Amino acid sequence: MYQFFYYWGEAANTSLGLFWMALWAFILGYVISSMIQIFITEKRMQNAMGDEGSKSILIGTFFGFISSSCSFSALATSKSLFQKGASFAASIAFLLASTNLVVELGIIISIFLGWKFVVGEYVGGILLILISWFLIRLINPKKLIENARKKLDASKEEQEEKKSFSAKVQSSKSWAKVGKQYSMEWKMVWKDVTIGFTIAGIVAVFIPDSFFQALFINSEKGQQSFDFITLLEHVVVGPVAAFLTFIGSMGNIPLAALLFDKGVSFAGVMAFIFSDLVVFPVLRINAKYYGWKISLFILFLLFTSLIITSLLLHYSFDFFNFIPEVSEKSITDQEHFAIDYTLLLNAVFLILSGILVYLGFFKGKHVKHHKEMAPKNPLLEQVLKWIALICYAWLAIGIALKYLVL
Repeated sequence: MYQFFYYWGEAANTSLGLFWMALWAFILGYVISSMIQIFITEKRMQNAMGDEGSKSILIGTFFGFISSSCSFSALATSKSLFQKGASFAASIAFLLASTNLVVELGIIISIFLGWKFVVGEYVGGILLILISWFLIRLINPKKLIENARKKLDASKEEQEEKKSFSAKVQSSKSWAKVGKQYSMEWKMVWKDVTIGFTIAGIVAVFIPDSFFQALFINSEKGQQSFDFITLLEHVVVGPVAAFLTFIGSMGNIPLAALLFDKGVSFAGVMAFIFSDLVVFPVLRINAKYYGWKISLFILFLLFTSLIITSLLLHYSFDFFNFIPEVSEKSITDQEHFAIDYTLLLNAVFLILSGILVYLGFFKGKHVKHHKEMAPKNPLLEQVLKWIALICYAWLAIGIALKYLVL
């Protein structure tokens, strides 16, 4: 029993330590994302994304990059663009770019997995878009696309403020909206982040390496050479594992770091990271927007694209001897709480958070701001909320066990 309580304390400490490492990056990413979403509007995107050609794909990718956001926000925006005339391929390009070519995700990946994985994330994000575009042109699901357009209510038009970029930046009302949007960003992800980091700590301490070696065949810490069958199994199992966790991409990164630390291939880890759009909540939301047939087609499209992308990344990185190496020191063995640059960065960005909350909810409390979000299942959200609250209790008791009891 003592051993269990000891592991409990270590798991809780690891979870909080991993989150402490990444806190400043979360804040920085969501500040940038909030500013982009307030200062950049959708109006200019719509007219430039109306055909299936390379120009529309490029523009959709660019606007997706500068509109970086969580999956649910990206789903709502891509639906809105498609509804107002953007091509299906350009909407998919926007969706993939706004969830993979994002600043905050790159920062978090650099902290937990290193800069080579960041390169893989961004190069892979572009490959995902190109492969998806190729598959759409190859399959040409014209009937499905027509039915999806009919299902959407094209009569809903949102009114946007007609202000120049410079006028918005100088407006106190706009900065109040940035503060409110920043709070919305955290509201959208707090359950995913809480559950993701808690699970990461539990997995790191309680789950033996043999479990991962059974789940991902021929995986062993430090192994760099994998045959094709092994890689194929890894890139299939990775998305399946992500599908079952129901956790967004930001919450999945510490889990991805643990998978790599346990010996899962670079391809398998990248497939796991790319899988935030092939989870069940996204499948259900797309079905609600467009219908089940095209929702399943999008699932097939993205799943196929991420498998091909992950394999191409692995073999190309291997060819250039660029495959990341597993650190000899596990992320769970690092000293998380110390007087170092992480403490300084967290202090600075927590102060910045306070300023944005003040601008949004005190100085600008009368400013209204609403951003369309993808519909969520109330039951699922309640379940996730209670799981997150249980996680907080688990962490609090674990920290008490580690520092006050044992």
